[in-house]
Amino acid sequence: MAPGFALALLTGPLVVCGDTEGTRCYDSQDPKCGPTHWMEMALACGGPAQSPINIDLHLVQQDPTLGPFIFQGYNSAPPGPWILENDGHTVLLCMDTGPQSRLGIQGAGLPLPAYRALQLHFHWGGPGRGGSEHSLDGHWYLSRSVPLQMHVLHMSMRYQSLGEARSHPDGLALLAVLLVEQDTDKANFSALVSAQKNVSQCGVSVNLASTFPRASLLQDASGLSRYHRYSGSLTTPGCQPADVWMVLEDRVPIWRAQVAQFQTVPQAGLPGSNPAPLMENFRPQQPLQGRRVLASPSTSISKAASAPAPPLASVHGVLLGLGLSLWLWQSP
Repeated sequence: MAPGFALALLTGPLVVCGDTEGTRCYDSQDPKCGPTHWMEMALACGGPAQSPINIDLHLVQQDPTLGPFIFQGYNSAPPGPWILENDGHTVLLCMDTGPQSRLGIQGAGLPLPAYRALQLHFHWGGPGRGGSEHSLDGHWYLSRSVPLQMHVLHMSMRYQSLGEARSHPDGLALLAVLLVEQDTDKANFSALVSAQKNVSQCGVSVNLASTFPRASLLQDASGLSRYHRYSGSLTTPGCQPADVWMVLEDRVPIWRAQVAQFQTVPQAGLPGSNPAPLMENFRPQQPLQGRRVLASPSTSISKAASAPAPPLASVHGVLLGLGLSLWLWQSP
């Protein structure tokens, strides 16, 4: 599959630059085509199991089977090509998704085979305002210290196309990373941010001069074992509920000046015009509607609830009530 084709499919209906009527946008661009109207162009946007959500740490259930991530090809700079694009709604980085691509992810309770990395993109707020789509206990969503969220999208290699993957509840896996401001330079986002000046108009895309290890955009390896997982959807139209979301608990630092650079990316505008900067390009949080949110064993256990006991533990409980010893209760 060609990278550009994959990019077009993943971003939903592409905006015609300068014509927002009948296309999706954010309220900061035009409330008439903002998220409350997305279901008019894609019925799934008004359906169940939508994303993003707030993750209530008092209600999540720890799952001992959720092991750490296993990243494939993330520690080296692949040959490319990587394409950076301004689609008028966000900045996207599309990786080489051909058969030779070695960027992928396993573990974290994901079914085999591996999931292949397709693209990453960003959501952000305005100066001094939060821009994270997901939140943990609600307070990060409006926090000034979390101005961006990065989404890394992967497709299960068991499916032959994105269309097929979208029709299965485990077809896509998204890794959500909360970015926190800091006052010192961070080189990990430098290549992406410096290339943004070359996509200063809606619809413009460029090949990156050089690739970089994808692991440089993530935190230390120890933090990759702390995450929350739930079933959701794409956060842009068509909002298909075919995603496994994995929201990292630890935040990744980004330089304050780099955050400001994201807030200068121009949004969709009339041809020949000087469009306003794109800001607040995030979807409002959606109701959980009875879905379970699971937590890996090393997450904030002081607040997390325990996962439901397996059937064998229930049998042990009955036997305990009959007078068996505590030792038998604790035995596997």
